[in-house]
Amino acid sequence: MARVAVLHNTLDFQGGADAVCLAVCEALAPVHDVTLVTASETDPATLADRFGFDLGGVTVRLPPAGRSVAAALSAAVPHLGPQLAARTVLLRAYFERIADRFDCAVSTANELALSIPSVQYVHYPQFRLDRLPDGGPGRLNGLWSRLAAPTREVLAGEDVTLLANSSWTADVVADVYGARPDVLYPPVDPIDSGRSWAEREAGVVAVGRLAPDKRLLDAVRVVDGVRERGHDCHLHVVGSAPRAYRDYADRVAAAAESRPYVALERDVSRARLEHLLCTHRYGLNTKPEEHFGMSVAEYVAAGMVAFAPDSGGQRDVLDEQSDRLFGSVAEAVDLVSDAIETDARPTLARDCFARDRFAESIRAAVARTVD
Repeated sequence: MARVAVLHNTLDFQGGADAVCLAVCEALAPVHDVTLVTASETDPATLADRFGFDLGGVTVRLPPAGRSVAAALSAAVPHLGPQLAARTVLLRAYFERIADRFDCAVSTANELALSIPSVQYVHYPQFRLDRLPDGGPGRLNGLWSRLAAPTREVLAGEDVTLLANSSWTADVVADVYGARPDVLYPPVDPIDSGRSWAEREAGVVAVGRLAPDKRLLDAVRVVDGVRERGHDCHLHVVGSAPRAYRDYADRVAAAAESRPYVALERDVSRARLEHLLCTHRYGLNTKPEEHFGMSVAEYVAAGMVAFAPDSGGQRDVLDEQSDRLFGSVAEAVDLVSDAIETDARPTLARDCFARDRFAESIRAAVARTVD
């Protein structure tokens, strides 16, 4: 049994990266002494219950004033952005003071320089953003990179096991650091209610954090367009509303209130989410260049016909099916309308991202790193 620290800068955005963090803790706790090190307002146990993970046996450590710092950064998000790299710098500074208590670290908050052997799971590079072919350096990213970014040599070294959430992300990491991670898709178990296709409602579910990058207002526009084609289609927007994105959440709420066929459901239980997925036919994601697309994978796992932008890791999730990937709201309207008119059925396997596969791979990666 090894002493393993799972490092995660913040759980406050309550998205796919946070689900991966909790899944890693769940996978490692039965075989190792696991400590989750994070700086979050969000209680890990509460979020684990919502996502359906078990944190039994996991110790949680926060840096001094960690919750206060997290609250201040969340309050500044509308003005400064999420500042994930800054949060990671703070977390690393705290962790390095206690790193000698652990045999291995697992970062689920992307790449960083560490003094002990590590497994690093990259959702998207957080440092050296000036090296990306399609983006600028980001506010203060150069400073954060000097303080906490690993070198190309470190990431290619024997003490680091490098993983990425999709082939698209792996290519981006290779562009930035010259080392291509192995791809390990996030865990999404099959969701089976036993409900037949005929028993499902011909409606759309859009799951995602109520934040501007998720473009949930585009999901509303897509359903507007499908209804204009004559289809009696409704929409459930399902997502958490972190304090940092309250202004955008208010806009989504206003859009829902003005349309009788749109329902907004915030912070729902896991049981309620699964009920919606298993009782509706269509799942819609509207964020371009999603690094993986947990919600899209859940649509597939629930036996829905899923649609997503034709970019990012979502192409992996949907097996690059051209009739499920779109480049604009207008194209999404065409695809959803055509699926309704032709009574299209799901064709992808529900178990291709199963949690057991993820857990086994994470345990193997830690075992190799500790050895």
